Amino acid sequence: MDKFDVTVIGSGPGGYVAAIRCAQLGMKTAIIERYSTLGGTCLNVGCIPSKALLDSSEHYHNALKNFGKHGIETDGVRLNWPGMLGRKDDVVGQTCSGVEYLMKKNEIKVIHGHGSFETNQKVLVQGEDGSNISVETENVIIATGSKPSSIPGVQIDKQRIITSTEALKLAEIPQKMVVIGGGIIGLELGSVYSRLGTEVQVVEYLDRLIPSMDGSLGKEMLRTLKKQGIQFFLSHAVQEAKNFGDKVVVKALNKKEQEVEFDADYCLVAVGRRPYTEGLNLNAAGLEIDEKGRVPVDENLQTQTPGIYAIGDVVRGAMLAHKAEEEGVFVAEVIAGEKPHINYRNIPSVLYTWPEAAGVGFTEEELISEERPYKSGSFPFRALGRARAAMETDGLVKILADPDTDEILGVHMMGARIADLIAEAVVALEYRASAEDLSRMSHAHPTFAEAVKEAALDATAKRPLHL
Repeated sequence: MDKFDVTVIGSGPGGYVAAIRCAQLGMKTAIIERYSTLGGTCLNVGCIPSKALLDSSEHYHNALKNFGKHGIETDGVRLNWPGMLGRKDDVVGQTCSGVEYLMKKNEIKVIHGHGSFETNQKVLVQGEDGSNISVETENVIIATGSKPSSIPGVQIDKQRIITSTEALKLAEIPQKMVVIGGGIIGLELGSVYSRLGTEVQVVEYLDRLIPSMDGSLGKEMLRTLKKQGIQFFLSHAVQEAKNFGDKVVVKALNKKEQEVEFDADYCLVAVGRRPYTEGLNLNAAGLEIDEKGRVPVDENLQTQTPGIYAIGDVVRGAMLAHKAEEEGVFVAEVIAGEKPHINYRNIPSVLYTWPEAAGVGFTEEELISEERPYKSGSFPFRALGRARAAMETDGLVKILADPDTDEILGVHMMGARIADLIAEAVVALEYRASAEDLSRMSHAHPTFAEAVKEAALDATAKRPLHL
C-alpha cells in the first residue's frame, strides 16, 4: 500500500471531517474504520438516530395532545413502532452513505478494520476476515471517540440494563423505564419514550438537571418536563441495578440516606461517556493515557509523539460532535502549516428535548465561582406573539454581560427551535458583541428570535419592549 501523508483512525464527525479537510489541503489521506459503515457513534447510534426518534415521537405526541387545539381532528391515531424505527434506520443509512460519497469525492482511501499502532508512523489494520494491512503514514489523527460509562453497582447487560445504543432499537415500547442520569442523553431518550406512552422516572445524583448547562435552564427544563409526565428524583445516589429477567430493580439513597427502590421494564444508564482507546496499542507509538482515559495533547492537539494528533472525545473538553469537527479541521490545517484557532468557550451545547435548550459562553454559576462581575437580562417565550401562535410558550432567553463594557459573556436559551437559534449567540460571542449590539439589530416579527433582542434590551438597559 502507498504511504499516506495523513491517516485518520475513526470515521465519526471529527475523523471524517479531518480527513476531508486534509484532502482539501492536498494531502494524501486514509481513514480507518473498524465497523462496516462510516460515521462513528454520532451517525450510527448517537446524534442522528436519536434526533430521528425525537422528531417522530414529537409528531406522535402532538397528534395525540395538541392537534385538536389547532382544529385538526385526529381520531384513530396509533403508533407504528416498527415503522418509526424503520424511518430512523433510513435516516441513518442515508447519512452514512453521504459520508461514503464524501470520501470518494475527496479521494480519501477508506480502510475497514481495527487500527492499532505498530510504530509512530505505521498502523496495522486487522480486518474481520483475519486479514492484516500495514499502513505507512507521515501523520496520524486519533479520532476513536467514546463509549457509554456506568457507575459502581450497575452492570450494563444490554438486555434490561441498557445504554443509549440499545435504547435506540428496543423491540417494544416499555411500560416503564428508569433513567439513571439527568443529563443530555438521559433527558433526550427519556423524553422519546415518555411521548410514546412509557412511564419514565429519571434518577439523578445531583440536585439539578443538565448540570453542564446554566442553572436557569435546568430549573425551567425540570418544570416543563414534569408537565409532560416525566417523574424526577433528584439528589438520589444509585447503589445498584439488577436484572430479574422480566424486570429490572434499581436501588438508590435519597438525600436523607433512605433507600428508595424503582422497578421497571428497562433501566437506561445515561451517566456520561468515556474515551475509547482500547486496542490502539498506544505504547508502540510512545503514547500514554491520563487518569481519565484521555490522550494528552498540547495546544495544537499534538500528542507527546510528533506527528500524532488526537481530537474529539479522546481528548480534554466537552464530548460534542461539533467540537470534534472543529478540532478535525484545526489539526488538518496545523499539519498543513496554517495557523487555525478554536475558541472553546464559544462552542455551544444543545439539549434536543422539546422544548430544546442550548447555551454558549459562561454560565452564571461559572461567573459566580470566578467572582467575575456580570449583569443579566432575560425574556420569556410566553411574551412572544410567535410563541403563542405556535403554542410554544415554554422557555426563555437569558443573556449575561460585563457590567462595565456590556460585552456578552454568555447566552442561555430554552424553547422551540433553540438548537438553531443558538447560532446567533455564537456569532455574537465570536465577534465580541455587546448586549446593546444585539438589542439594536432588527429581528423579524413575529419570530422566536425576538426573544434574543428583548433579553439583550433587558441586559443592557432593563427596558424590554414587550414585557
